[in-house]
Amino acid sequence: MKRPSFQFYPADWLRDTALRSCSTGARGLWIDMICFMHEGNPYGHLKVGNKVILPPNLASMVGATLLEVEGWLHELHQAGVYEIAETGEIFSKRMVRDECLRNKRAEGGKLGGNPNLKVNLKVIPMVEKEVKQKPTPSSSSSSSSSNTNTPPDGVSSEVWQEFTKHRKTKKASVTPLVIKGIAEQAKKAGWSLEDALKETVVRNWQSFDADWVKGKNGSQTSVMAGVI
Repeated sequence: MKRPSFQFYPADWLRDTALRSCSTGARGLWIDMICFMHEGNPYGHLKVGNKVILPPNLASMVGATLLEVEGWLHELHQAGVYEIAETGEIFSKRMVRDECLRNKRAEGGKLGGNPNLKVNLKVIPMVEKEVKQKPTPSSSSSSSSSNTNTPPDGVSSEVWQEFTKHRKTKKASVTPLVIKGIAEQAKKAGWSLEDALKETVVRNWQSFDADWVKGKNGSQTSVMAGVI
């Protein structure tokens, strides 16, 4: 459906250098041509239906002589105010560009907004659902440390509680992987896992490393005897 009106920007009209370089008659012709092109098909083209509006037709439509119209058209074309299509009719690049933009916005409005965003909105919920099914690092740590009330084999409840409390103050999780790493280092040092956990608490370490308990002479000593 054809729109009964179109946007007109007075500031653009008054500040268009190319248009200002043309005579008053040429500018008057151009505003009439804009109105005709608003009715054109395609939009912005100087046509009536499939018929190109030629200078003689235009002269008759605006009530001027053919000589005057041809002179004004020459001025406008020399100033680059309009273009000529391959099919021979005059058209306005600005009007064609604006119409293309309006159509895109209208299409976006039918979809409830930007078409690209609309497509993305259909995909995002599925992605979020998939992501929610995967445990995040924090939830993974939580699930891994859900059995922190149960000490590993060979570790007393008292030592285990002290160790888990200590790790919490360090803002570090207690996971099977963490305990496995400490157990490996304890074995390397010739210590029991319980002694390694005690040492970690007393030394205020976050974890345990066999190299940290080596004596100056290379022997491995514990400062934990009788502690806790």
